[in-house]
Amino acid sequence: MAVKLSYFVKDLPLKHTFTIAHQSRDVQDTLIVKLEDSNFYGLGESTTNPFYGMTITNMVDCLERIRPLVENGTWETPEELWELGKEVFKDNPFAQCALDLAAWDLYAKRQGKKLYELLGLDPRQIPLTNFTIGIDTIEKMVAKMKEVDWPIYKIKLGTQNDLAIIKELRKHTNAVFRIDANCAWTADQAIAYSKELLELGVEFMEQPLGKDDLEGMKRVFSESKLPVMADESCIVEADVKKCHGLFHAINVKLVKAGGITPGLRMLKEAKSLGMKTMVGCMTESSVGITAIAHIAPLLDYVDMDGAMLLSHDPATGVIITPEEIIFPAGNGIGAELID
Repeated sequence: MAVKLSYFVKDLPLKHTFTIAHQSRDVQDTLIVKLEDSNFYGLGESTTNPFYGMTITNMVDCLERIRPLVENGTWETPEELWELGKEVFKDNPFAQCALDLAAWDLYAKRQGKKLYELLGLDPRQIPLTNFTIGIDTIEKMVAKMKEVDWPIYKIKLGTQNDLAIIKELRKHTNAVFRIDANCAWTADQAIAYSKELLELGVEFMEQPLGKDDLEGMKRVFSESKLPVMADESCIVEADVKKCHGLFHAINVKLVKAGGITPGLRMLKEAKSLGMKTMVGCMTESSVGITAIAHIAPLLDYVDMDGAMLLSHDPATGVIITPEEIIFPAGNGIGAELID
């Protein structure tokens, strides 16, 4: 069946400046992809990211190059479309993710099912997302935490006073903490910090070292008092096996991996290796966040607070509260653009 490919560029303004160890932003650019046949349409999304060199321009260039293959209708399933795009998207998984999400949305709608139903998943098994607190002054980080009362916080670290931040935040909440250093620490720091962080109610450390510091990660893996999770070290499918024995868990980012199609394979492989799994977000709108929610029953942990960090969301989709996850009424992924 013939399919029409289109896309839209959106600005996602953030409630607060969002700072991590290697970048800071007030507005997040995002690309929304739409696949439409005569009966249904599907939406997908990928945000830009300067750290990975992903821009609106190079994502659009890839989509234009694959347009003939997409629109000729020779593919039936998202997996088939993903394979058709492997060569075009080999250096741009972000663009492939946006297309892949749209394909899954369209495909599930054609089957008359919500995506989690199509995948045979139970939404009652979705773990609660964390809420992320970006790097700022300690006073502002405390204020951000108090602004959103949440049972689990992910705290971004990579400063000169990381332990002081956690000690001060702990005075104001009994919530579970997860920390993410985004490659900012040395092995010695991570091992030493882990002892105090454990006492401060931290559940795990995400990507404490640079992705290429394999010898350091061997030490952290064996000596840390906390479990360690891979993020920057686990981008694509080939990375999962490499992380085994260096990390206790992996955080799969759909935009970095190239979408749901490879993401599902990565999660399955990690579980087969005895590793815990998480899917994280990249400050997407409700289009990308709702897609994550549909596969979240597979996960031990989930980080899908991206739309909660926005001052304006151009889409509607999953509603997340500490008590429940409310999916959109429609089939597929079910997100809708509203402007």
